[in-house]
Amino acid sequence: MTREVAGAVLFEREGELDLVGRSLRNAADGAGSVIVVAGPLGNGKTAFLRALAHHREATGFAVLQASASPIERDFPHGVVSQLLDGPAELSADGRLLVLVDDVQWADDESLAVLEKFAGQVAHRSAVLVVTLREGDSLASRPAVVSIVAGAAHRIRLRPLLLAGSAALVRGLLGPHCDDEFTIACHEVAGGNPMFLTALALSWSVGGLPPVAANAATVRAMPPTWARDRLVSCIRAQPEQAQEVLRGLVVLGGGLSDAAALAELDRFTAFDVIRSLRKLGLLSATGFAHPAVSAAVEETMTADEREDVQIRSARFLHDNGRPAEEVARLLLGITRPLGRWVVEVLRVAADTALRSGSPETAARYLRRALLDTSTDGEDRAKVLVDIATAVRGFDVQAAVRSISYAAPLLREPRDRAAALIRLTPAVMGNAPEAVLSMMRQVAAELGDPAGLDPVGRELALRLEARLRYADSTDRAELARAVSRLTEMGPDAPMQTGAERELLAVLLHSAVTGVGRRADEVAALAGRLLACEPAFSPHSSSAAPLLVSCLAAADSPGVTKRWLDQALEIARSRHDAVSEAMIRSEQALAHLMSGQVEAAARAATDAAALGAGDWSAVGTSAAVVLAGVALQLRHPVLTDQALTFAVNVPVNDCLAAVVGLLRSSDAALRGDLPGASMTLMECGVRLDQSGWRNPVLYPWRTFLAQLKHRLGETEDALALAEEERLIAQEWGAPSGIGRAWRVLGALTGGARGVELTSRAVEVLEESAHALELALALRQWAELSGREDLWRRCLDIATEIGAGNIAAQARAALGGRAPTGAGTRLTPSERRVALLAAGGRSNQEIAIELAVTPRAVEKHLTNTYRKLGVRRRAELASALRQVAADPG
Repeated sequence: MTREVAGAVLFEREGELDLVGRSLRNAADGAGSVIVVAGPLGNGKTAFLRALAHHREATGFAVLQASASPIERDFPHGVVSQLLDGPAELSADGRLLVLVDDVQWADDESLAVLEKFAGQVAHRSAVLVVTLREGDSLASRPAVVSIVAGAAHRIRLRPLLLAGSAALVRGLLGPHCDDEFTIACHEVAGGNPMFLTALALSWSVGGLPPVAANAATVRAMPPTWARDRLVSCIRAQPEQAQEVLRGLVVLGGGLSDAAALAELDRFTAFDVIRSLRKLGLLSATGFAHPAVSAAVEETMTADEREDVQIRSARFLHDNGRPAEEVARLLLGITRPLGRWVVEVLRVAADTALRSGSPETAARYLRRALLDTSTDGEDRAKVLVDIATAVRGFDVQAAVRSISYAAPLLREPRDRAAALIRLTPAVMGNAPEAVLSMMRQVAAELGDPAGLDPVGRELALRLEARLRYADSTDRAELARAVSRLTEMGPDAPMQTGAERELLAVLLHSAVTGVGRRADEVAALAGRLLACEPAFSPHSSSAAPLLVSCLAAADSPGVTKRWLDQALEIARSRHDAVSEAMIRSEQALAHLMSGQVEAAARAATDAAALGAGDWSAVGTSAAVVLAGVALQLRHPVLTDQALTFAVNVPVNDCLAAVVGLLRSSDAALRGDLPGASMTLMECGVRLDQSGWRNPVLYPWRTFLAQLKHRLGETEDALALAEEERLIAQEWGAPSGIGRAWRVLGALTGGARGVELTSRAVEVLEESAHALELALALRQWAELSGREDLWRRCLDIATEIGAGNIAAQARAALGGRAPTGAGTRLTPSERRVALLAAGGRSNQEIAIELAVTPRAVEKHLTNTYRKLGVRRRAELASALRQVAADPG
């Protein structure tokens, strides 16, 4: 009936313990598993989990333990930190037993780690055991549901039988308990271990003997009797004892801290704690049972609890405890407490930022605003800190914080230091009020050349932001190029401000084709070599340099640097920097012709939110949109458009969204609509001076559309115009693409000549995809087998599946099943949504059709594309419906 595990007595849990034992033996042989221990409140889940740490089969396993709680749910990686900070040492053979109590309350970041671990555990020497409270609304969180769904075993601890209940009650009240009394306890508590414990504890403080004569009293108790008795007992204690109990609830630490908070001397504290232990309310380390803690909570009003929190926070602060410990208490206090709180919360926020938890830092800082003045510089400093914390995941909130902070600062240099917390990439969509402040402060600082080093640094950084904000104005682009020329080829780049300004000026020169590609590549390469890969990516000039080098046909320069930056961003759990880096890697891969690698990186970036204008800023979103456009990737295009519901007011950024919509229309077969939208966007880009034919090749896209619509004369004019701009820019990939499109539009012997010229130019480019396209076209026009063979080799190497399939077919091989097939518009819409992760029901609702119609379209799509499941749709759509040619 009972099982003793290293001194811990469990009642009636032998079968469950044996099941865990078998799982541990299997894990020792490399076949791990997940076990979920579920049930209602109080059914013994926590006691069972604690016993597993001492299970005889766990010998040789490293045991990691954590307990989630609702109080700490807002602290990222809290549960993971408990697991990793415990005393366990990893075993030599990697055996691992991970125990997590109340997993439904775990923080989101820890849940993500546990979900990933649960998915891998079957192939490791590990067992993951989690407890889950049934009926809790948090039990339906997606990650929790995923862990439960993947569990090998689900244990639901049953209520204790009469014998188990009697043994538990006698263990708490003594062996002299009468049988009739224990039967009454079992009936009232329903065999629930926690309720039995609470009942026994409350009986022990009530003074009545546990005999048969009192069984009727037990049976007459209402369901809340045990709790009410505990509450009454606690309220009846001396004030000093109540103070200790309240302090223990709020501090959550040891008894010594609670006694010190109550201002008890050592002897009084000893007497108070001893009496509470005799009553059964305290154990050696804290509360005897969670029911006691809950009862103490009930004795306090909201104001009383806040009073204890305030005293506890001050106690921890005065005793030199870490700022983050104090901050956790301060978050629950709504009264202003004074300037000391501001300093504590700012220090805690800085610690959180350095540990990779900007959301936690932002919560601390927003609470700090309660203890600042309403219009003083102390408030401005906190607002600036908030902007720094949130700029990585909420750009618009950062802009708002700075717009509130800057006017509160008296000195121009302080205002400048606040304003430059907004990175250049943020300025692409900054409100006019912020730009006006920047211009005013820049004017107050004066010419950088006449300032001391600190003033010069501030002035140059302000100039960089204003230049970037003005980069959608044709005249300002020209002025930026003139400024770059003034600085000369040997422009200084020792300081971060100098590099930042140079990067912005170079980007303007690239966007407006104000310099030759080779000049840009040389200077951008030197700049990138000076830019540390470990700098926070979202606040550095590196993203602009990556775009410059990619447009200048020098993407290889960035690859190793981006790999290092990505590794560092992941080690810091910096999701925003990771999203930006993956989008830049997608661009670098694309400009190297590595189609599969570009698609993978772009898909990763989209999943990390790189397309979200408001959260990440415009830089990554524009890069991701450009990759989706040039890959003609339907799923990426669809994902990018989901972030474009609120189109930015910036004309050029709105034009980029228009280019995506044009691509989407073309992929749906709406050529007239695609042509009209593309023309409107092209005119807008031209008016703004965005002319780069590598980054924004809208003219060749439109030329091909017009050719398909029979407007050949207009198509030729557009392609020739792009060729002239490409020659001006000087990057072989842009020139080669223009010659290729001219060759396709011209046809015949002249088309062969133009296409061969494209191949000749592209031989000097890193853009292997463009070379493959040109070789395919030349082979189609000339019928030469040697060209098809070379086309096949390159297409296979870079992962351009559709081009490779055509080359094989031309050489006598058989094309893949999906080659040359066409989806109907309805099939394509359904396939795109399915590839994007939507369920059949969600697709039916969105398209206003029946689920049966969705199933029919998917069945047809699978047959046409030669795929068998949803996971293969994205790749098939890219290869068949998204031929870059």
